[in-house]
Amino acid sequence: MRKLLYALAASALLFTSWAQAQPELRSDHPERYTVVKGDTLWDISARFLNNPWYWPEIWHVNPQVANPHLIYPGDRLALVYIDGKPRITKVATSDVVKLSPQVRSEAIDTPIPAIPLDAIASFLTETRIVTPEEINGAPYVLEGEDGRIITGAGDRIYARGEKPADRVGIFRRSKEFVDPDTGEFLGLEARSIARGNINAENGDVLTVGITKSSEEVRIGDRLLVNEDRRLTTSFVPSSPDNEIEGKMISVDGGVSQIGQYNVVAINRGEREGLTAGNVLAVLKAGNMVRDPVTGETIELPSERAGLLMVFQAYEKMSYGLVLQATRPLAVGDKVTNP
Repeated sequence: MRKLLYALAASALLFTSWAQAQPELRSDHPERYTVVKGDTLWDISARFLNNPWYWPEIWHVNPQVANPHLIYPGDRLALVYIDGKPRITKVATSDVVKLSPQVRSEAIDTPIPAIPLDAIASFLTETRIVTPEEINGAPYVLEGEDGRIITGAGDRIYARGEKPADRVGIFRRSKEFVDPDTGEFLGLEARSIARGNINAENGDVLTVGITKSSEEVRIGDRLLVNEDRRLTTSFVPSSPDNEIEGKMISVDGGVSQIGQYNVVAINRGEREGLTAGNVLAVLKAGNMVRDPVTGETIELPSERAGLLMVFQAYEKMSYGLVLQATRPLAVGDKVTNP
């Protein structure tokens, strides 16, 4: 009898967990919505769902479409029910526009992004995670033209080392990421400073013309292959396939408190199953309090305080953008499945 009760309890727990892990419509969700310029996929998902990362499960579109998640300003979305389940789909407009024979010009529509791309642009196109060996073995800046030690766009610099490519990025060694729990080295951030073209070689001395710079180039900065990465809008909110338990280990800009649209680094990456688009819950670490009876120091339970989306995953770590924060967050706060 006891075994039967245990089995029933386990089944009930599994059913409850399954039931909770479903898309939940907001009580105030719209029946129809017209996409406007400035929207993001996350914004639209949050209009319909309490848990926006389940967007792929309720999005209904013609399977012949090459990329079904592309949504454009002006698209009209409707909440419908198919086989009793809620689905969001594009609907045709009934508006009729009469065109007269004259020249008309319109901006080419681009699909709305999943999240605000301006907040993460430099991480997707420039800044990257490398190994110490990669950056230590890369050519380094000797000096600028006319002996200058600080140079920028339009200037010429000299570097020493083996030519990596005709077009290069100029990087500065930045943060070293180490797992706060295990001490494992996770990666080295190479921060983008400028771009340039190698115009001449004289032995192992390279002459580089700087074509673009975000900061002054300094002696000792390193030259790496210009990867020419481009911003992507293809990722969509999703829940990780695996169980994730990690921490925020750094925040861009060195601020003490983390809020909405801050970029953070977390100590979990591709080897743990994270991919771009995965949404994680942020748990605010509980306070440390002294037990008045025993004198022990006790950590209070963590509380859910925000959501972030992974936008760039590396082998051992990832970058994420905080999308919601109900209270100030901090480095060391936990991240887990939403």
